[in-house]
Order: sequence, then C-alpha cells, then structure tokens
Amino acid sequence: MAAQCRADHVGSLLRPPELLEARRTATTDLERLRALEDRHILQVLAKQKELGLEIFTDGELRRRNFMSDFTDAVEGFDLSDTVARTWQAGQAKTAPVSAVTGVVTTKLRQVQRLTHHELAFLKAHSPGAVKMTLPSATQFPAISFKRGVTDKVYDNHSALLWDIVEIMKTELASLAAEGVSYIQIDAPRYSYYVDPKWREWIHTEMKAEPEAMLDESIQADNACLKAARREGVTLAVHLCRGNNRSHWYAEGGYDAIAEKLFTTMAADRFLLEYDDERSGTFEPLRFVPRNKTVVLGLVSSKRPQLESSKVLVQRIKEASRYVPLENLALSPQCGFASTMEGNLLSEDEQWAKLRLVADTACQVWG
Repeated sequence: MAAQCRADHVGSLLRPPELLEARRTATTDLERLRALEDRHILQVLAKQKELGLEIFTDGELRRRNFMSDFTDAVEGFDLSDTVARTWQAGQAKTAPVSAVTGVVTTKLRQVQRLTHHELAFLKAHSPGAVKMTLPSATQFPAISFKRGVTDKVYDNHSALLWDIVEIMKTELASLAAEGVSYIQIDAPRYSYYVDPKWREWIHTEMKAEPEAMLDESIQADNACLKAARREGVTLAVHLCRGNNRSHWYAEGGYDAIAEKLFTTMAADRFLLEYDDERSGTFEPLRFVPRNKTVVLGLVSSKRPQLESSKVLVQRIKEASRYVPLENLALSPQCGFASTMEGNLLSEDEQWAKLRLVADTACQVWG
C-alpha cells in the first residue's frame, strides 16, 4: 500500500482549539490530556478515511512540534534556549514564529522510546496502513549546537550528529520490526544547501564546508534508513524549506543537490516541496532513479486558498516529463502543523486541501 500510495500527506494536522488549550495549561491533568489526544486522534483518523486517503497518521497530535518526540525522549536539551536564525514570512507578515527545539547542554541520554506511545494507539485504531514520522538526525546540529555551550560536551556539529544517529537508528529499526509499513524522516535542513544565504551561514556560523556537510548529512540519514530496511517497509524522506506558522526560511530549486541526493539517498520515496516559485522547476527530477517515487508537494499547507485541480493535473503532467507517471504521487508540500500552533488556515480549509489531494490523485491514477 505505502509503496503505491498516490494520495499522500506529510503527517501533521492542525490541533483542535480544545487540545491546544489543554496543552498550554501548565496545570493540565496528564490523564485528561491523553484522553483528549485519543479522542481527537480518532476523529482525524476517521476524517482521513472519509476523504479517501490511503495512508494514516495521528496528525502528530501528541507532539508539541514535529521533533518533540525526540526531545521528550532524550535528555540533554535546554528547551529554554535557542540558536538564533532568521525566518521569512512569505504570505504571513505578522505571525510569530515559535522555537521548535532547544540547545544541547549535556551529553545526550535516551530515557524512553520516541514513538512507542503513538504507535500503540495507531495500530489499535487506524483504518489502514500507518505512516510514522520522525525528525531527521540532521535536523539537530544546525539548530541545537550553540558555541560556548554545546561544544563543552561535543567537540563539533559532527560529533553531536553521530550521537543522534545512533538513537535514531534504534528507533527506526524498532518501528520496522513492529510492522510499520511506511516510515518517513522529515529533513528540512537540506534546504540550506539550495539557498546561497544559508550555504554562507553554514560556512560562517557552523564553520563547515557546505558540500562536505551535505555528504555527511546524506551518510547520516542513510545510516538511519538502512537500519529500518526490511521487506515490506517503505522508507521516505520529506524535504521542505521551513514551515512554522505559515513562515518559511529558505528558497531555491533542487538543482544544487539533486544529483547527489536523489542518486545516493537510501529512500524509496522523496516528498518534495513544489507549491510555489521558491521550489524551482521539475528539471532536477531527471536524476531520480526509476525505482523510486517522487511525491509532488503541489498543494500549499501554508495558504488557505484552495488550488485548482485542473492546474494540479497539468503540473503532474509536466513533472512526468522527468519522472514516469507511475513513479509520481501527490501531497501537500508540508504538514499543516509542524509546530502545535499550526499554519494560518482553518481546519475546514485543511480538510478541503486533503480532499483535493485525494480526488486529484484518483483522477490522475484511478
């Protein structure tokens, strides 16, 4: 099912106001919070089935952000501190951008499984194949390594990265062993290598050479993916250019990384952002091997305006010049709530976009 899934989605869904309020309240009873999560997850599972989607997630409703499963399970992060970075607003000129992780201050130590609590409920209640999402190990060194703090316990970004890889390898291998048929790692840091200003940031702030760091990032993600490699398991990588309260931080086509990334990454599916001009053209897709699937993120999870199905069909046709139609699928360009506050659209607008994805996929692939 996962390997042929034509109507895909990245994973996160908007949190209902009741759940947001419960999580914001410091005195919230944890049993009540878990019961609220359970109830709303059952609702989003039912909605995904109603819309005709082929793969099911819990919307990441138990997480504060798309990577909090990691920071909740691993000691060593100071969540009150951040590494300064600049976000751009895109369509959203006034929304604040929330910090999504903290700074590493001590040697990392795993204290619990990352996703077991999520998976147990999904396996019991999902109406179909489950997708489990995890942050890429490459996500953390760029945003959690603070000079003068982290380098007291990790000599450099690379040392931190490979400690995280070992934790992620164990988690992915466990998910595969537990029968999860679709595992996706979310890897927005690759957008650093397509945007000149972020390549310069890598050079000046991280004191690293972008091409060498790109090579190491692919090696790190491959180590994690290969730990989960087994018959019947689809492995996916999602790439985006930032997604936080409808903001974004990077721009540029895939040209600078396409050949290296698509030909050496050990993923079966690439979920790629293609919802506006910041994503460039489809031409870099010519490097995608014929045994892999490209999921075209043509529908924006940032803007409330509903795309035209006719335009989506035409864009899929354009992409098929570089990747055969049977190796393409459709999705939103990113999740709807990479952080729990979510992007600047309503739940009804979110569901309309996912219905559009399912209906368009049915029209194109049957």
